[in-house]
Amino acid sequence: MSDLTYEIHLEKLTYGGDAMGRLPDGRAVFVPFGLPGELVRLRLTQEKQNFARGELIEIIKASPERVEPKCKHFTQCGGCHYQNLPYEKQLAAKTEILRDQLQRIGKIETPPVKAMQPSPLAWNYRNHMQFHLTKDGKLGFINSKGNSTFSIKECHLPEAGIHDFWRELQFEPNMNIERASLRCGQGDELMLVLESETDETPELEIEADISVVHIYEDHPVVIAGRDHFFINILNKDFRVSAASFFQVNTKMAEKMVEHLLACLPVSMSTNLLDVYCGAGLFSKFLASKYAKVICIESSPSACEDFGFNLDEFDNVELYEGTAEDILPAFAGLASPFGDFASVTHMIVDPPRAGIEKRALDAVTNIKPQVIAYVSCDPSTLARDAARLIHGGYRLVDVTPFDLFPQTYHIESISIFELM
Repeated sequence: MSDLTYEIHLEKLTYGGDAMGRLPDGRAVFVPFGLPGELVRLRLTQEKQNFARGELIEIIKASPERVEPKCKHFTQCGGCHYQNLPYEKQLAAKTEILRDQLQRIGKIETPPVKAMQPSPLAWNYRNHMQFHLTKDGKLGFINSKGNSTFSIKECHLPEAGIHDFWRELQFEPNMNIERASLRCGQGDELMLVLESETDETPELEIEADISVVHIYEDHPVVIAGRDHFFINILNKDFRVSAASFFQVNTKMAEKMVEHLLACLPVSMSTNLLDVYCGAGLFSKFLASKYAKVICIESSPSACEDFGFNLDEFDNVELYEGTAEDILPAFAGLASPFGDFASVTHMIVDPPRAGIEKRALDAVTNIKPQVIAYVSCDPSTLARDAARLIHGGYRLVDVTPFDLFPQTYHIESISIFELM
């Protein structure tokens, strides 16, 4: 790109963490680390026919809401996007972004978006931190341009147990390790997870009292300690294995569970289908309130954890496989609930890509009365919401939860009812 610079007024924050302004030719330009209302000088880094991307060269007139970032790596690191904005303003901005996505992508004129539920901890909330290694073996993160790894001196996102320990990790240069993750369970129990692209187990000297697991192609090998840890949610213990997903903000996971318990009109005459159920976070709290619960999960590791976590219930069944393979079979065959009438309620908690189209078509064929859609990406939520509304549902409530303070990521729970 040329060295030509532009003076631009930034108008609003957009999904992805950038601020948006307009170039003189009318094209939208997206700028990392800018804030609405600011006059900035920028250089273009990417140009397309209808939009462009730029990098901030100078803040000519700063927003009165701009604050000093807490971390020295802010703007260099790709992990945080909003450290320059007070926390209450982050909540308001992300709520508005969620509403905008539902309007523009979902074509929902007045989406029923509530105010975002704040995290009790705006800092030091993550029970899982993933690091990359520099060539000389230092712990680091991918930079904000996404093209290299840099070593870090500080990070203010991990829970206390990880925060107090990560600096003690030392690796040899050029080790065959793609990623090193630290996960924290109850009682500050720590697990180090090493991921690589070969099955050769890394040689390590371990002096700390932690579990260490090497993962190659989803196959875990225990180097020290054990292959799982426990996380306590609302006084219930969950076993979580090294390769299993679990919500990274423990306190907000509790808020989401409480929200579902309040929103779903449960009774012992109703049935639940929990799709993308993971290690059983939601089902464990709901199983005693439904006649029958059927769950779907594709991760073998999460399925093993689910079996352990819900072993006490006789009314729960788990199907291992993808939603797009299993749900169409449910829609085309006799009810998997046997003598029970049908699926009454459904929880879906898909990955960022949202619900695969075959799976979503099956959902609208199964026709549960109530769907609780747990989303970690407002753009795919908006796309799927439009499809559900076309399939006969109405969107009655959208409650965002700030699981990821200081970042652009937006978690939400939407309630759909069959019309």
